[in-house]
Amino acid sequence: MKTTDKKDIRALSKDQLREFFVSNGDKAFRGNQVYEWLWNKACYDFEDMTNISKDTRAMLEANFVINNIKVDTQQRSQDGTIKNAVKLHDGFVVESVMIPTENRTTACVSSQVGCSLDCKFCATAKLKRLRNLNPDEIYDQVVAIDEQSRYYNNRPLSNIVYMGMGEPLMNYKNVLKSIEKITSEDGLNMSPKRITVSTSGVPKMIKMLADDQVKFNLAVSLHSARDEVRTQIMPFNAKFSLDALKESLEYWYAKTKKQVTYEYIVWKGINDTEADIEALVEFCQAIPCKVNLIEYNPIDEDNFIQANDKAVAKYVTTLEAHGVTVTLRHSRGKDIDAACGQLANKK
Repeated sequence: MKTTDKKDIRALSKDQLREFFVSNGDKAFRGNQVYEWLWNKACYDFEDMTNISKDTRAMLEANFVINNIKVDTQQRSQDGTIKNAVKLHDGFVVESVMIPTENRTTACVSSQVGCSLDCKFCATAKLKRLRNLNPDEIYDQVVAIDEQSRYYNNRPLSNIVYMGMGEPLMNYKNVLKSIEKITSEDGLNMSPKRITVSTSGVPKMIKMLADDQVKFNLAVSLHSARDEVRTQIMPFNAKFSLDALKESLEYWYAKTKKQVTYEYIVWKGINDTEADIEALVEFCQAIPCKVNLIEYNPIDEDNFIQANDKAVAKYVTTLEAHGVTVTLRHSRGKDIDAACGQLANKK
């Protein structure tokens, strides 16, 4: 574990870096050079900043530290999925996943050490939230997966989903800062249209996203449109009800004109009845949306069993009959516990 009194240089803005150099008798443009090394080139060692003098590098070393992540262990699935155990500068570990398909590579990144919420079907929820990730720690996960995609798949990363460990909207400021860096010309220059932030549904923060006019996509981990069922499987729903969630999503659409994706698992004996389907159809009428029906990935919870194909097919036909776009999403990386809901630092 690193312990130092030096400031993490990536906590500084470009203007602050420029000011640092001016106050130390150097030219302001030196700050631009260092900023490019830190973000655009994802450089983790001052010695590698080759267009900067040795004396300047020594001054940076004396004043700052770069608290970069390290991919501690890497597991490869039979389907090409890679799960990374990502070690942070203070010794905590989170997980990220590279998900390759035929024509794209998606990075699934974490935003918290543990999770703030208490979804019964999710392995991460069993881990207490220990802290939020900093913007650079999220950024580093993306850089690492981009490198893996280029190495294993011979192509750059194409998409990012904030669906790893943690509730992104409970780390609002740092998540938005990480996306700002990822989409910046000074950073990775990725389009926000290729980024999706997934939330379990925190109404106040969804409204904040709308007010901030974010350009990325929004997904909601829904799983039931009936309060009594949703509270049973996602206890925080008692505090953030479906009515409040629906109102925040209506606000989101009014402000952004962007549709929402609902992520939905169908479990045997929990949400596989006609009443469950009708409630979801009604919920989907509020704003333009699509539904991702997700395969359940077991986490040693006997109460949760994937519903049979007939129940899932009923969801599909009913939703489509009401004009709702539905996709069936088959999980990848299950053999290494890298699938949706399985991230829990298991090896």
